[in-house]
Amino acid sequence: MPICWRLSGGGSQLGLTSQPSRAQSVAVLGAPFSRGQKRGGVEHGPKAIRDAGLLERLSGLDYAVHDFGDLSFHHVEKDEPYMDVKFPRTVGAANKTLSGAVSRAVGAGHTLVMLGGDHSLAIGSVAGHAQQCPDLCLIWVDAHADINTPMSSPSGNLHGQPVAFMLKELQDKMPDIPGFSWTKPFLSSRDLVYIGLRDVDPGEYQILKDLNIQYFTMRDIDRLGIQRVMEVSLDHLLSRKQRPIHLSFDVDAFDPSLAPATGTPVNGGLTYREGIYITEEIHNTGLLSVMDLVEVNPMLGATRQAVEATASLAVDVIASSLGQTREGAHASIDEIPSVKVDTEQLRL
Repeated sequence: MPICWRLSGGGSQLGLTSQPSRAQSVAVLGAPFSRGQKRGGVEHGPKAIRDAGLLERLSGLDYAVHDFGDLSFHHVEKDEPYMDVKFPRTVGAANKTLSGAVSRAVGAGHTLVMLGGDHSLAIGSVAGHAQQCPDLCLIWVDAHADINTPMSSPSGNLHGQPVAFMLKELQDKMPDIPGFSWTKPFLSSRDLVYIGLRDVDPGEYQILKDLNIQYFTMRDIDRLGIQRVMEVSLDHLLSRKQRPIHLSFDVDAFDPSLAPATGTPVNGGLTYREGIYITEEIHNTGLLSVMDLVEVNPMLGATRQAVEATASLAVDVIASSLGQTREGAHASIDEIPSVKVDTEQLRL
């Protein structure tokens, strides 16, 4: 049963409470897609993360793990730019496919992990989640705000624009982009928090200020500490009411020394401990419903070790979001084993 249904009391007649509880089922869905940006290789991200031991790690937690495999995406021929937006029809079609898959997985009661792929995929991932849980809130962990409109984007790459497609307050700033007629804005700006920002375009900065969006830059994290950042973030999103969390985590939120195999690295990122603390605190709410892990690009690591380090970090982030603790992954046991006395040995 989706978290949003449990919170609304939809399971009360089945003897379930409206309090959040740990889902017993996790689904993993790969989205091998790269046309939201210019660098090839990010479509191999899902395989790299699986090869780093994701399924084995999740199986060690208290979940039934369902690997739904990878989606197949159709690349539209002659997908000409529109207002400098690159590959709009291909990106739009991919996100429509992903949206349906996410909606079905959440509707079936799974906590979903979406493996990208580039961050343009969040359009479909969050939209599909919102079909089942319209009151969701969004935590965006990233070096970049990804909230450019087609008019403010310096590059035209859609992986820098996904949040603009979601926000109701930007509806009058968004032209009708070919490929996106299937989706309409569904998220209010007050239901969004950014963590880890350190490379924000001028147009994005203006949007963040105009819409009074809650965000924390790396300077804020240095100044306040990650514990306070998470306290304020979760209070901002959940103080009005408990609702499902969508976590969209770009691996470039981490410092490039930790996650080198990614397309748009920016120095001065999250430490390992800060990144894991973010996900631990989100897990501790009991409200995580869907998470994206995006922008792992195995072709951009200078060495095999760099690629493996980035993919392994992605696995750690996902496992921590789903309950792995730094004390160890504690699968439940009924009781502490007792000493068994061999009476035959005692007689000898």
